[in-house]
Amino acid sequence: MTETSGPLSTSALARKLEIPAQQLFATLKDYGWIQRQGEGWLLTPKGEFEGGQYRQSKRFGRYVVWPESLLEHPLVSAIESNQRITAANMRRYYPRLDSRQINRALAELGLQCHSLLGWELTGLGERMGGQQAESEGSGAFYVTWPHEIIDHPVVHRELTRLSDQSLAGKPPEDEPDLFAEAGPAVLAGIDGHVVHSPLAVRVCDWLYLAQLVHAYRRPLPTEEAAVADFYLPHGNVYIDCWDESLTPAEMTAQLRRRELYKAFELRSIEVNARDADNLDHVLGKALLAYGLRY
Repeated sequence: MTETSGPLSTSALARKLEIPAQQLFATLKDYGWIQRQGEGWLLTPKGEFEGGQYRQSKRFGRYVVWPESLLEHPLVSAIESNQRITAANMRRYYPRLDSRQINRALAELGLQCHSLLGWELTGLGERMGGQQAESEGSGAFYVTWPHEIIDHPVVHRELTRLSDQSLAGKPPEDEPDLFAEAGPAVLAGIDGHVVHSPLAVRVCDWLYLAQLVHAYRRPLPTEEAAVADFYLPHGNVYIDCWDESLTPAEMTAQLRRRELYKAFELRSIEVNARDADNLDHVLGKALLAYGLRY
């Protein structure tokens, strides 16, 4: 596909505008010109009115194209390409994550680090365009990033994985599959733990990014054989994941562990499937009740 004449794919249009592709996809979605449908993008009546059409490719399947005249559209030309963003702004592109999770992920990549002053920029982060900033109100440190950070392959890969928006395969170059949701082929956490369920992946990654040392499938200190999903040696806290797809045998084992925790006065936390998108509150509150800060 060429970009010299004729309709332009959304990614090609972004290159013409010299803005990150993800920014344009999200902006067109915000304008109500496109919407997500499965693993692709669907034109809305507004998008069709603005000249959007479909093209079919044997390699990429169906994708949306736009007239080159859209480059002069007031709403499109007004997009700020030099806008700096923060972790809170990145939630627009990764809506299943909160700003704390994004900050932790950037820290895990070595782009920033957490201190008593807040989030401080590292040398690597500076090389990727980060700038140190300070809140006028509280004086807390935080980092701002060039908008292009969301298109950086490493940052996008890690935030996509963390938000459970993993791609089943390599996205087409001309039309990146930015928000597809697909289960990972291997249920493995960032730290390499191979776990048993998507919920366990979420918990494992949360613990790792919170820099909490944890073991997976740790036996309880009881003569009766029983194994917790996770164990935090600092604080002696056991964590179990109550997935919606538990088999009867697994449910029986979970209920028995609950009895053992109570009988031996062991510290324990239960995470339910409905808590998956709210782990900061659920786990954070439960750990704080045991005197653990992170």
